[in-house]
Amino acid sequence: MQKLTDQEVQQALGKLPSWTLKNGELVQEHTFKDFVAAMAFVNDVAQLAEAAGHHPDIDIRYNRVRLALVTHDAGGITQNDAALAQKINNLHALS
Repeated sequence: MQKLTDQEVQQALGKLPSWTLKNGELVQEHTFKDFVAAMAFVNDVAQLAEAAGHHPDIDIRYNRVRLALVTHDAGGITQNDAALAQKINNLHALS
């Protein structure tokens, strides 16, 4: 998988509301009503990630979840990252 150019990353971000670029990663942060709700979301993301064969870095702090996507092997953000971010957005829209 080839790393996206800076312009391609910006184009992807234009289609990914709630995602930002931080330290070379696509990042999304959520706050839930409690730990159980946060974990339910993380479990849903895990199912998507496993099906895609592409896994985000996940940081859980009680009711806050931070997701970060980057393709380490490519040295940056790839189409796989943008595609998984969109699937996560779709998942969140359903909940």
